Amino acid sequence: MSELPSFITRLFPYRARFAPTVFGRMHYVDEGEGRPVLLLHGNPTWSFLYREVMAGLAGGPYRVVAPDLIGLGLSDKPRELSAHTLRRHGESLLELVQGLELKDVVLVVQDWGGPIGAWMAARAAGRVTGLVVMNTALLKPERFRTTAFHRFSHMPVVSDVAFRLFNFPLPVLGRTQGDPSSISGDVARAYAWPLRKVVDRAAPLALARMVPNGPEHPTVAELTEGDAWARSFQGPVELVWGVKDPILGRALRRHREVFPRARVTETPAGHFLQEEVPEEIVAAIRRVADAR
Repeated sequence: MSELPSFITRLFPYRARFAPTVFGRMHYVDEGEGRPVLLLHGNPTWSFLYREVMAGLAGGPYRVVAPDLIGLGLSDKPRELSAHTLRRHGESLLELVQGLELKDVVLVVQDWGGPIGAWMAARAAGRVTGLVVMNTALLKPERFRTTAFHRFSHMPVVSDVAFRLFNFPLPVLGRTQGDPSSISGDVARAYAWPLRKVVDRAAPLALARMVPNGPEHPTVAELTEGDAWARSFQGPVELVWGVKDPILGRALRRHREVFPRARVTETPAGHFLQEEVPEEIVAAIRRVADAR
């Protein structure tokens, strides 16, 4: 991976670290000392998404670890769509968690970080003891009603052209936000930079197609494992939600039902709420980390 340009390092002044995994070399940030806080992003972002949250946690008694999913950010980028499965992403994350010897982890998830993190946690022998859930689909679907975005990803030829040639959906991330300007300028450029080469753009399309559109979809088995883990989880949980998210805003209802004792913070943010309400996320993480 090329050295990061100055417009990114100015916003993201963290040391790059890399770990080998079964799915490729994974980039991650590892800052501070104390109770581990594992920050998981989704499609099509990278650990850059959590920079304001990491800044808010700095100086506290936390070891903040923020990896990039394989295929995104500064991690390796397999070029075959078929390489991307929930299980492979989960296995690589589990390998990182075990390799870094993370225990008593506060797991913080958003978008695909939710299902991948839940599958990992189900296999992690009790390493996850606190949970902060944001704009994700942590649970197995009740009904297989996908969004227009995910239906588009299954359209032959046109979806390949849009995702591969035009780096979709990177140019339109702001449209998913409560405040569209929250992803613009250098911030928008920073999300697109790791996928500037056409050959590196498999992950956004593959992850979009990983969203199940029917009960026979191959992702359903792993979602079922993560769902079972979430329903049995006994540690402290907080939900922080961007209610203006056009993709997963309405998913808050199901997560409230599964975590009836969780504190819920509804915000006017959109899908990538880390860009709009980092202070609320930091506060939730601190409360979960301090609950014993």
